[in-house]
Amino acid sequence: MELLSIARKTKYPLDAFAFVQRGLDYTVRRTHGEHAAEARETDESRHVSGKQLCQGLRDFALQQYGLMARSVLRRWGITGCEDFGRIVFAMVDAQLMRKTDDDTIDDFTDVFDFAEAFSRELVLSDSE
Repeated sequence: MELLSIARKTKYPLDAFAFVQRGLDYTVRRTHGEHAAEARETDESRHVSGKQLCQGLRDFALQQYGLMARSVLRRWGITGCEDFGRIVFAMVDAQLMRKTDDDTIDDFTDVFDFAEAFSRELVLSDSE
C-alpha cells in the first residue's frame, strides 16, 4: 500500500507521513549509527522505541524547520506525541513499518509537552 492511500484513511496529510518516515531514518542513524540505517534486512539493529522516535522526530523537526517546527507540525494536524504514534501505527498496519511485540501506541503518550519542546525560547544548535 502506498503512503498516499494510507494518509487518505487518516486525518493527517501525506507530508506528515513523509516527515515521519524521514524522521525515523534520522532517529535510527542517530541512535544506532550510519551502518544500521543502511542495514534494512536486520530489523533489530534498526529498532527504536516510541519514546526514542518522538524525541528524534522533535529534533528532526527543529533541524528541518527551526523555530517554525511547531507551526509546521500543527498545520499537519500533529499537536502531540500521540499524533506521531497514530501515524506510525497507520504505517505499521499497512506494513510500511515494523514493530516488536512490546511496541504499543501507548509508547507515544505524554513523551514530552509540545509547547515546551518547541518553545520560542529554544536555543537551536548548529552542530548537526
